[in-house]
Amino acid sequence: MMQKHGYISSFEFVEDGREGVYKIQLAGKINECRAIKPRHAVKKDEFEKFEKRYLPSKDIGILIVSTPKGVTTHKDAKQSGMGGRLLAFVY
Repeated sequence: MMQKHGYISSFEFVEDGREGVYKIQLAGKINECRAIKPRHAVKKDEFEKFEKRYLPSKDIGILIVSTPKGVTTHKDAKQSGMGGRLLAFVY
């Protein structure tokens, strides 16, 4: 999701002999990126409340949401009329 929206440019998995490590190349436009805990359940018409809580402005940033059809952004979930659980926010 973050690469699709231009927050990271590339990533790669590096095997270190134990669990492995992801190396991420940032695109330089992330101000804040955090996980949302507890994972709030959101109905399809409740996204605006959480946009006001976690994002600095209406059109800046994305909320990452786990829906029944997979992980997506809050904008895509609103368009398809789905709710889900909030995972993280980025702006």
